[in-house]
Amino acid sequence: MIDPPATSPVDPAFRNAGLPVTKRVENLLSQMTLEEKAGLFFHTMITIGEDGELADADPVFGIPSTSDLVEGRGMTHFNVFGAAASATQMALWHNKLQELAGATRLGIPVTLSTDPRHSFTENPGTAMLAGPFSQWPEPLGLAAIGDADLVERFGDIARQEYTAVGLRVALHPQIDLATEPRWARQVATFGEDAELTGKLAAAYIRGFQGESLGPDSVATMTKHFPGGGPQKDGEDPHFAYGREQVYPGNNFEHHLLPFEAAFDAGSSQIMPYYGMPVGTEYDEVGFGFNKSVITGLLRERYTFDGVVCTDWGLLSDAVIAGEPFPARAWGVEHLSTRERMLAVLNAGADQFGGEAIPELLVDLVRSGKISEERIDVSARRLLREKFVLGLFDSPLVDVERAEAIVGNTEFRAAGEAAQRASFTLLANGTDAAGAPILPLSRGIKVYLQGVSAEAAAGYGKVVDSPEEADVAIVRLQAPYEQRETMFENFFHAGSLDYPAEQLEGLVALCGMVPTVIDVFLDRPAILTPLVGEAAAITANFGAGSHALLDVLFGVADPRGRLPMDLPRSMDAVQASLPDVPFDTADPLFRFGHGLGFSTGS
Repeated sequence: MIDPPATSPVDPAFRNAGLPVTKRVENLLSQMTLEEKAGLFFHTMITIGEDGELADADPVFGIPSTSDLVEGRGMTHFNVFGAAASATQMALWHNKLQELAGATRLGIPVTLSTDPRHSFTENPGTAMLAGPFSQWPEPLGLAAIGDADLVERFGDIARQEYTAVGLRVALHPQIDLATEPRWARQVATFGEDAELTGKLAAAYIRGFQGESLGPDSVATMTKHFPGGGPQKDGEDPHFAYGREQVYPGNNFEHHLLPFEAAFDAGSSQIMPYYGMPVGTEYDEVGFGFNKSVITGLLRERYTFDGVVCTDWGLLSDAVIAGEPFPARAWGVEHLSTRERMLAVLNAGADQFGGEAIPELLVDLVRSGKISEERIDVSARRLLREKFVLGLFDSPLVDVERAEAIVGNTEFRAAGEAAQRASFTLLANGTDAAGAPILPLSRGIKVYLQGVSAEAAAGYGKVVDSPEEADVAIVRLQAPYEQRETMFENFFHAGSLDYPAEQLEGLVALCGMVPTVIDVFLDRPAILTPLVGEAAAITANFGAGSHALLDVLFGVADPRGRLPMDLPRSMDAVQASLPDVPFDTADPLFRFGHGLGFSTGS
């Protein structure tokens, strides 16, 4: 940290690590201008420049330059968008960013957050590819394993990798209950069961934060309060057609159960979702604007005094990749950006996710629409966390250590082992002699669709046609409907039925050669037409080709158990209650289903 000049009016007592955090907060707060306080309230995206340099503006996603954000707007909380090529580059960039912040009047360090970046999802609105980090199954895959100790171990490894490069807030775990089978966001949840979700959520938070928040912790921003699963028709509230959360089963309270476990585990932050509840006792406005939910339910009933940050982009319209993306101001669309900001503050939130307009907050205070005392309430929470995380005491990271920690051999091996363990064997037929199809024998001739031929060459002889093969191995994505814009298509939504033409091709292949089908279940695909046709069916929740082949050829036993029901038909899905778990009639495979090679059950 760059010290203020000797003639500076700044009282440096807040830098004294020996003082209680409360005193350090009050000392710093008393010296902050309104503009400096306002900068704390905005938590938006920031990009990493080439070769670890600070970044210029990103016109594709509308992200201002780093110097504009830090020096021009006085902001100190950022969500890191994208990834560097290496841990070294990321650590170097982080240190340059902290040095830039350290040169401002008070030298308030930056807090960096991130969406999940340890799995296989690449969606600029929800998660990043693992890049240099160790790679694990998606949270739904951790739920398929169902081992709280493993989830805590994952959280601890991710914590070490995050802190090594300066990431100090996890914009996760996502502990919504996946009670609407069509919902696009369920791959990042722990599934449909409240008890399992609560158990794994607590373990996840302990892994990232430790028993209490401190200098070695990554703070968790648990989401999406009070539960984002019951989306009308399974549509996501990133988009206007998905704005409503509905509770025809009167099951609102059930969705709070995982959050109670998260509160017990000490989650430092909470993110409310975009959706607006319909037909409940709560205000019919988006949760980020919802005083009855944030103040009444979260602050008062659950006595939560940590940071509450809205989901991204509630206030301002945006343009993403040249396409309009309206603010997710559900229920308050008629309000101006200024009025929406006031509504969020009055609801009880502390930060505006994805926004970078501190001048508007300054205007609200100066015009008398909100008091500076109210601003100070949130500013204290935000500063307190910076102090507790040790950012004022050690703002920089050790670049050499970052390279040694991130993606090291031990961590990568742990992630790959979890990938293998998360595979769920749904069906395993028999050959003409009555022997199980899986595991496959080494050296057989294999025909591949969607599987790396280079990886498979280590297990069998890869052939060019099914007619030549002893077995076909096919990897599928769960089905989804194409939508109008690029950004919408990152969110897999709509029907869970495979198109008829695709099914015809798969069934024909199954008739030509014994076919093993592996499905990435980011949503619960309707597999009914394939059961009985495929020789065997496995489910994965984020896994590489080597992990799949290790399982299919018996190097590893599939340990996964379904973390949700797999519906039998879309008719059953459409007839189910979106707020009630396990509500599709006569599911094809039930929660907890999964076979093993050794036991067959």
